[in-house]
Amino acid sequence: MQTCLVAGGAGFIGANLCESLLKDGFRVICFDNFITSNKKNIDKFKVDKNFVFIEQDITKEFEVNEKIDYIFHLASPASPNHHSKLSYHSLPFETMLANTTGTINLLNLAGKNNSKFLFASTSEAYGDPLEHPQKEEYRGNVSTIGPRSVYDESKRFGETITSYYQRNKDIDTRIVRIFNTYGPGMLIEDKRMVIDFIMQSIQGKPITVFGDGTQTRSLCFVGDLVEGLKKLMFSSNTKGEIVNLGSDEEHTVMDYANIIKKIANSNSEIVLSEVLPTDDPLKRRPDITKAKKLLEWEPKVSLEDGLTKTIEYFKGL
Repeated sequence: MQTCLVAGGAGFIGANLCESLLKDGFRVICFDNFITSNKKNIDKFKVDKNFVFIEQDITKEFEVNEKIDYIFHLASPASPNHHSKLSYHSLPFETMLANTTGTINLLNLAGKNNSKFLFASTSEAYGDPLEHPQKEEYRGNVSTIGPRSVYDESKRFGETITSYYQRNKDIDTRIVRIFNTYGPGMLIEDKRMVIDFIMQSIQGKPITVFGDGTQTRSLCFVGDLVEGLKKLMFSSNTKGEIVNLGSDEEHTVMDYANIIKKIANSNSEIVLSEVLPTDDPLKRRPDITKAKKLLEWEPKVSLEDGLTKTIEYFKGL
């Protein structure tokens, strides 16, 4: 039986990945320190003899006393919302260290075990893009000193570190740039656009749209993203590759507010907030041509089906 280590395995994407890997017959070791995740996300796995949880901060020294075949590095605060205690704005040093020191520690572990390694980067690496949609070759339009830089730039440096280990230490690495992802398991405290719109809709509160609502996003259902992560890791031809994963179906923020309101059967009023967060990208859509060709991957869950499942999840809370 092969073993996967998932750093950040109690997080939203990480827990969904752990569940999928267990179903596929892998032994799964989950690292997490719960600064932005929830223990409830992994409680259901603890009855599985192939699941091991280790409470671990990857920025500290650690040892794993068994052979690791695959390492998924998903450990980092990721919420951009200034009002969330889970955001990288609230946890700047933790974010920077997770993507730099933490990346080095996990790559060193990969070197000791001859593991395949996946670094979860982000669409934020493109900043507020001047190219649309964004191809992997695009180098981005990012502020090194802006409020988002603790996340954007640490992810970019994490890519640099990962690429160095691949070139100079012959570690079998790949980098994924993850675009906006949603689905069951997201934390209300994360306060992302989808979460806020859903909670406001089902609670009958005004749905608050920042700016004029014309900025665009592309949302990928978490189940589709997990399939892409596995294909990127387990395919034989992905060493050294950088791949966008996300949906290329683009809508305005105002569109999402209306779609969620309709699916939730809500009477909430949609209101505009003049304040647009600093460095908030106006357009965000991946070019996933490479994922389609290299991985034979593309999203399958429709926006309506994915949002329906997500709304049902939050209603259940």
